[in-house]
Amino acid sequence: MLYLSKKDIFNLVSFDELIDSIELAFRIYEQKSFQMPDRIHLHYRENTFLYMPCFTEDIIGTKVLTVFPKNTDKNVPVIQGLMLLNDVETGKPIALIDGASLTAFRTGAVGGVGIKHTAKEDCQSVGLVGAGVQGFYQLLFAAKVRDIKKIYIYDIFEDKLISFKEKLLEKLTDVEINIVNNTRELVEKSEIIITTTTSEKPVLPDDEKLLKGKHFIGIGSYKPNMREFPEALFKLLDEVYIDTDFAAEESGDLVIPLEKNWIKREQIKTFGKLLKDNDIKSDTTLFKSVGMALFDLVVANVIYSKAAEKGVGQKIIL
Repeated sequence: MLYLSKKDIFNLVSFDELIDSIELAFRIYEQKSFQMPDRIHLHYRENTFLYMPCFTEDIIGTKVLTVFPKNTDKNVPVIQGLMLLNDVETGKPIALIDGASLTAFRTGAVGGVGIKHTAKEDCQSVGLVGAGVQGFYQLLFAAKVRDIKKIYIYDIFEDKLISFKEKLLEKLTDVEINIVNNTRELVEKSEIIITTTTSEKPVLPDDEKLLKGKHFIGIGSYKPNMREFPEALFKLLDEVYIDTDFAAEESGDLVIPLEKNWIKREQIKTFGKLLKDNDIKSDTTLFKSVGMALFDLVVANVIYSKAAEKGVGQKIIL
């Protein structure tokens, strides 16, 4: 069995390969050629343990993650975990992959695919609410799929922003990166807005005029009590695109609008259907992702295949 670290993962696959992998996962989802239960949540205090098994015709995999929000106070990653791959013919464990890095990488690619297919091709500015690991990779992939010239970043923890900006500048040397004082300024200056918070109340202004014509990528909320988007946004939308049907039950950004009748269930479409039909009806768009094990499995399989081919990783004898 191979163990693949964060360094191994980042050296093995390109952004283009990850974007292709996520688009493949969306197609597999629409074809229903996989098996994947709703992910299992176990809660202790404010912390969450996630168990995410899945298999396709080619591979079996299980990701386990812990989400400890207060780890930011301890300078410890909020998300930690592992991905286990098993051979589809024998069930034999074949790889153990760093779960936090896999999650950050594939979630960034999911956001990038969302932008690629829902935002105007000439968009050159993006705003990020939530300057954490997830936000970092969202911006890298945004800059991969669009010719981004300006980035605006905001976080309620202001002390994080300087180091976040410096780290980002190391990767995006030709992009102007600006720290803003509030989310109203961020939305005003951005064509694409990405949210990566675990907030329980909207992080954007409830202002239709301000939000109109923008493209929104929602990454953060993954529980029914979490929400990042205000009522005004839903009044502007013809359709809402989601990565998995379960998102409509899991995320407060869909549960609450449905309960309050801000949107109807028939307005919610899976992203794989958008890839198939390629039919955007509104100049204001929202792609809401909660993630799914199928993303992890498809990406992890690509990573493992490349590692095996190139002799990368640490061999573990069971």
